[in-house]
Amino acid sequence: MEYTQERVFAIEREIAALPAGSITTKKIKNGTYYYHRVTINGKRRETYVDPVRAFFLKEQIEQRKTLEKELKLLKLSLPKTPDRIEALRDSASSFHTYLRTGDALKNFAAPVKHYQKRDCYVRLQNFLYDNTTEKVMILYGLRRTGKTTLIRQAIAEMNGEDLKKAAFIQVKSTDTLADVNADLRQLEVAGFHYIFMDEVTLMKDFIEGAALFSDIFAASGMKIVLSGTDSLGFLFSEDAQLFDRCLMIHTTFIPYREYERVLGITGIDEYIRYGGTMSLGGVDYNSDSVFATPKRVGEYIDSAIARNIQHSLKCYQGGGHFRSLRELYDKNELTSVINRVVEDMNHRFTVDTLDRIDTCQVTEKLRAALEIRNREEQSVQISDSHTIEIKEYLRLLDLITDIDIDHIPASAYKDTISVIAQPGMRYVQAEELIQSILSDSTFDELDISRKNNILERIRSEVKGRMMEELILLETKLSCPQKRVFKLQFAVGEFDMVIADPETLTCRIYEIKHSDKAVPEQCRHLADEQKCRKTEHRYGMITGKYVIYRGVPQIINGIEYLNAEEYLRTLPTPGF
Repeated sequence: MEYTQERVFAIEREIAALPAGSITTKKIKNGTYYYHRVTINGKRRETYVDPVRAFFLKEQIEQRKTLEKELKLLKLSLPKTPDRIEALRDSASSFHTYLRTGDALKNFAAPVKHYQKRDCYVRLQNFLYDNTTEKVMILYGLRRTGKTTLIRQAIAEMNGEDLKKAAFIQVKSTDTLADVNADLRQLEVAGFHYIFMDEVTLMKDFIEGAALFSDIFAASGMKIVLSGTDSLGFLFSEDAQLFDRCLMIHTTFIPYREYERVLGITGIDEYIRYGGTMSLGGVDYNSDSVFATPKRVGEYIDSAIARNIQHSLKCYQGGGHFRSLRELYDKNELTSVINRVVEDMNHRFTVDTLDRIDTCQVTEKLRAALEIRNREEQSVQISDSHTIEIKEYLRLLDLITDIDIDHIPASAYKDTISVIAQPGMRYVQAEELIQSILSDSTFDELDISRKNNILERIRSEVKGRMMEELILLETKLSCPQKRVFKLQFAVGEFDMVIADPETLTCRIYEIKHSDKAVPEQCRHLADEQKCRKTEHRYGMITGKYVIYRGVPQIINGIEYLNAEEYLRTLPTPGF
């Protein structure tokens, strides 16, 4: 028996190193051309290879097929019974990693059994119980977005037989891929079928060796679910090792509808104030918010975003993918610079918001003071190339999404705004900036009542602009086949346009934080000249809307939509 198991492991290693597919030939004129044919996700791909390479590839492919036949016969001779599972549980001390099975696993999952589930949960369930083979499921997203809770919910809903064949591995930073490989081999031999692994990106060799999970264990029939804090590391592993052999669920973006349904907290203002994580939950999830104070926001940006990017870059391609960020990393300044880029984005948002407020001496002084403080706090010089690369990673993490701004009449000119998917982070930093500036001696001439009035006015403008951006973001992510953008004219703008390039139609919107309907809100929508120019470029206008916080109604042919109700009706992004 021991010999048979060792032979199985040896053959699996050999198979993983050999090419799959077949070699085909094509006669073109008087020449013979060779192609390496492989099937990926049901689609056949052919790559030209020279005759010498084709000869060796053919030999290796035949060797792989021979080994696969031998492996199939050997595995049939290995008994997999519940008794072997129980025996393995009794020898838990032989494992290299921290592992839960049986009652320990059941107790681990039980507390979340009755929690509301995120929309993506159904995709995890489908993967566990469908016929998908040779693929692993990856749950990735920033901290406190529900990855581990999704796993625990899936375990909690398993029937008795499936639970007997399930294991949860909590990876530590001291674990290696060799440790995990050894434990998975024991679990496979014992007949375990469902493997959940949390924090796998803590392993320094995960990115470069991730194919182990798909090519060896998933290919043998195991259902493997991976999750981890360094979500960027999963994207690197998908590109390098798990290309076409993984299914991915993104958890970072939590739309308003899910926030309201899962956490039981209603109201667009609550979402603006705390939205972005599953950490404010009343009866469910965590009882406090990571966006409760500026200090906690800073800690979250540092641990969930900055260190995520730095650790992933360090582990990818042996640290060879830093590009222009290498110098910052070598000087131990990369984490602080990533923090600074995020803070600068929120600083710019705050300054731009002040521009919306009627110009007065106080707001002008506030704007100037913000700019001075921003320059003073830039202890590390950040170049344009640094900012561009860091923003690329922030987009990969789903933290920011760019929304287009079109211009009429300048059709060739386009601009963008970067919307942060975690609104609580932006709101807290914007408010902290204003409060700290108003506390400065520059504004000592203002009494407490005047300062509070100014702060409330700015808060209202911040919420209004954030509501605009969040509606743009959720609409864009929910309507991938349409163009969603802002449209600016020489004077005035449409806060949102949804254009359908197939039907050559569009809908135009104004977005207002107010809960009252007033004529001023729809003056641009009623502007015939603006509407003619819009139809000329994007097609017939099929609807005019104001999204606000009041009750739904129709006034002079313009439909007023309640913001919360509008967001509840949007389809789930990615489904």
